Amino acid sequence: MLEYIYQITGLLLIIFSLQSFADKENKKRIGTGLFWLIYGLSFCLGSFIPDWLTGLMVLALTLIAAAGLFGIGSYKESNSQFKAEQAAMFKNKLFIPALIVPAGTILWSQLTDISALVGLGLSSMLSLAIAISITKCSPTQSMHEGRRLLDTIGWAAILAQFLAALGYVFGQAGVGETVSQLVQIIIPENNLLIYVMAYTFGMALFTIVMGNAFAAFAVITTGIGIPLLVVAEGGDPTIIGVLGMLSGYCGTLMTPMAANYNIVPAVLLELKNKNQIISTQLLPGLAMLIINTVLMYMLAF
Repeated sequence: MLEYIYQITGLLLIIFSLQSFADKENKKRIGTGLFWLIYGLSFCLGSFIPDWLTGLMVLALTLIAAAGLFGIGSYKESNSQFKAEQAAMFKNKLFIPALIVPAGTILWSQLTDISALVGLGLSSMLSLAIAISITKCSPTQSMHEGRRLLDTIGWAAILAQFLAALGYVFGQAGVGETVSQLVQIIIPENNLLIYVMAYTFGMALFTIVMGNAFAAFAVITTGIGIPLLVVAEGGDPTIIGVLGMLSGYCGTLMTPMAANYNIVPAVLLELKNKNQIISTQLLPGLAMLIINTVLMYMLAF
């Protein structure tokens, strides 16, 4: 079933690409259309094409994004007055489609053993159908709005997927073992506080570099958390794991690589300073990181 969800996602992206190619008001419609077309084909054909071809598609996406070939076009939006009138008429009913997605995904994961991603896909389709039913808009308009949101976010929309893949590659390459060896060489034996600091600050640092705390967790926990804190020092793995992941999230607050948290909201809110969210979160993130380090040292051993 998950493969069908990927196929539907890919077809939707291909539709966005065709809309972009036909959008004459978008001066960069060729680059924008190619980006979503390649990305959509990767979803539709990913299980059928060789890995090297998928790699070339990823490189093509990178080149298009790096060359600045994205552009904003025309999305047949309603005027502000109409939007205000509709919002006043529907009021809280507009939240129903948004709530269906998380509620449906959680319910699916609790009632079935099938991947939660399938539940997410089915809930999203149900949410779209209900949104169309409530607002009486056409399915075509929903396509235009979907493309508008993706074009506004740009290449950052797929950054999380790229970074998750990067974390997997790091894990397969044995980066965790290398990190463990370096830490043991640099840090004196039986220096618990320094080990804890290496783990929490390492989680934050790798998350800043990779933009994904889950990817950093696989590397740093394998390299420092398990061998040095759990095995060598006898620490509580539950406390170490929870506070370690939270330390990674501290790094999330400080990096533009976590684009879905820090860059996309700035774009959608049309902030003049695209790094304003990061600068606002920097000091609280550092404070939380220090607190996590102290708590782990006091509670896990």
